[in-house]
Amino acid sequence: MIVLLISATIFLVFSLFLSDFSSVGNLVAMMRSIAVLAILGLGMAIVVIGRGIDLSMVALMAVPSALTMTLVERGMGLAPALLVGVGLAVTVGVINGMLVAYAEIPALFVTLAMGLALAGLGQIGILKADVVSWSDGMDPIRWLGGSSVFGIPSSVLVAAAMFVIVNWFLRQTKVGRFIYSIGDNPLAARTTGVMVRPIMVLQYVLAALIAVLAGFVMASSNNLMDTRTYNLSLIYDIILVVVLGGIGLSGGRGGVWSVLVGTLLVGIVFNGMTIMNFPLDIQDLFKGIILLIAIMVDSFLNPRNEETAQQGDI
Repeated sequence: MIVLLISATIFLVFSLFLSDFSSVGNLVAMMRSIAVLAILGLGMAIVVIGRGIDLSMVALMAVPSALTMTLVERGMGLAPALLVGVGLAVTVGVINGMLVAYAEIPALFVTLAMGLALAGLGQIGILKADVVSWSDGMDPIRWLGGSSVFGIPSSVLVAAAMFVIVNWFLRQTKVGRFIYSIGDNPLAARTTGVMVRPIMVLQYVLAALIAVLAGFVMASSNNLMDTRTYNLSLIYDIILVVVLGGIGLSGGRGGVWSVLVGTLLVGIVFNGMTIMNFPLDIQDLFKGIILLIAIMVDSFLNPRNEETAQQGDI
């Protein structure tokens, strides 16, 4: 609620002092620009709630979708090309989950390495170019991001649908509740009979699938996929959305509402800075400062220590 109030306050200030900020065109453009960020934030939220992190999400967004588009351009049917692209993402998600859950390697290092490897594989191996164009063979799924309904971009509608689906999964299914219990206290969850390791693997697979969906939404909206997106600051934006929204990095806290308010705050602030012609370097500086402050606040409010580890033993 605090973050939502801050977002509303900043929105009001920008509306009063920035002439173009509250225009319909700018608001629609802002919603379109943060739709992909919101979808990626949902995937990251599932992993972070389960006491993990996935730094490979941007590569999982870019490379499998670009591979699918490349295969379709070369004459493969859309359905088998989708199977190849989604299969690649699922494979990476399974490897991430297996290394974290069974080899017990810290998720930070596993997903960072897998993201670098996948991006490198795309740039020097399976893709013909860094930028892959949207071909006519992909048009059956163009509705994901390249159309609108009553003036609302379809990418925003897809993001809204994903909010509903992920909220249902986390709040209404046993697996979703198990993810919260694992994030709260994995030892206590294991003691009560929860299959901790398989569910941890599932978290990373779900994050990979959501990232692929975000990739198709972005590609259909822009008519291309630029795999160099991996080298930009998008992964930090995703973490910023999750942390600002109130999903504790110690696990077991937050949800879809957290991603929504975090996305709104990030979208409003950086849309306003864009209108004020802030250079990208200055915007990245603000992102870094805000993220650092948010992590410090999260560490204070949700300490990841022995007391936190034992709080589920009741």
